[in-house]
Amino acid sequence: MVKISIIGAGSGCFSMGIIRDLSACKGLAGSTVSLMDIDKERLDAVYELCLRYMKELGGNLKFEKTMDRRESLTGADFVINVALAAPHQRLIDGWKIADKYGFGFGGSYHIKYDEAFWVNFYQFRLFEELTQDILEICPKAWHLMVANPVLAGVTYIQRKYPEAKLVGLCHAFQIAKVVAGYFGVDQDFSYQMSGSNHFVWMNKANVKDQDFFDIVDKRLAKQDADDKLYMYFGKIHADFYRRHGVIGVVDTLGWTGASWPWFYHSDDETKKEYDDYDPAQCWDWYFKHVDKAVADFKAVAKNPEQSVTEFMKEIPPDDFIISLVESLACDVPRIMYINTLNTGGAVPGIPEDFGIEVEALCQKDEVRLIQAEALPRAIQAYVLRDRVAPVEMELEAYRTGKMSYLEELVLMDKWATSIKQVRNFVNEIMDLPYHKEMKAHFDK
Repeated sequence: MVKISIIGAGSGCFSMGIIRDLSACKGLAGSTVSLMDIDKERLDAVYELCLRYMKELGGNLKFEKTMDRRESLTGADFVINVALAAPHQRLIDGWKIADKYGFGFGGSYHIKYDEAFWVNFYQFRLFEELTQDILEICPKAWHLMVANPVLAGVTYIQRKYPEAKLVGLCHAFQIAKVVAGYFGVDQDFSYQMSGSNHFVWMNKANVKDQDFFDIVDKRLAKQDADDKLYMYFGKIHADFYRRHGVIGVVDTLGWTGASWPWFYHSDDETKKEYDDYDPAQCWDWYFKHVDKAVADFKAVAKNPEQSVTEFMKEIPPDDFIISLVESLACDVPRIMYINTLNTGGAVPGIPEDFGIEVEALCQKDEVRLIQAEALPRAIQAYVLRDRVAPVEMELEAYRTGKMSYLEELVLMDKWATSIKQVRNFVNEIMDLPYHKEMKAHFDK
């Protein structure tokens, strides 16, 4: 029996899935779950659903609720951070300004993506304050960072607080099997992928004793203009695979990953040839989906006659978060994909003090990295240019508070054309009324 603190328990993306998975995990039966959020209405709704769900299931999880983070951390063995310190509307407001100055999708992960620098600033503060609290209140607890930016967050926190037991988590690895399904493979599928978060690549896969990439090659050889492609393996994925021999997983080449790289969005003719979807429409769908998820669980909480069990059936499981908790708490060995520093060069070509996403053996209070095969050198070059370099610049800007470094970060975006454009854009972001603290931070 352990205590699990969920920071940001009112999340529209994660909270219900975590509770559903936890309720089904026999190894963690009898555990205490501390729900923490600064939004009282969301917190009360989630707490009400948890109590009713346990009653309907006849389960024995214990639930607490609090708006005090330090109270939630007291006695915690695991801290799951799914909190977003800056609401989605701030991201959207910034994107509107970015559009005004000519910044498009695909240029970088730091403007037209949910790792925008004006959101990451607040996340970095939250990550650090939470880490400091954990080290003071429950220093032996595992901190599972699910909230973005996982890559920059893991890199920043593990460098500064090496004693922290921090693991970053992302759902990307789950989509590898979805991609296999597009090619008619639904069992006996094994694979390896690695890289940095939101920039991960499947470079080895087998179906029994057959190379999965042979199946992909034969399928693509028959490709014609009208043949159907899919959300997680579209025209961009296919083109990149033909050129580099690896498959970009989820965010790496999709709309959620800033629709990287920019050259597939360079002009109308190219967009028509390669775009499988409009990133702006996809993000609009995502924001509405999250808002609806929150509205739905609030509505169920207010209706005592509605079955929470039936409601939960519509919630997709998260699987990986609670699976990791069970492995670490109950000594159930699993090989899982995690985010951590590249200690020992587990992913060749990426600096050892930089975040990676890679396989690890997770067991009793231990996470042991598994050496990955090297990605193609061309892909390593893209990682260094489009993930390592910008994240390093952003972290240095945050660490020093230098506005000039923040401008350098924006200048790395493909759509940046002049220092005047960049300065006007950054200044207009800073002048939004709710960014006074960020503006004061970057005063050097």
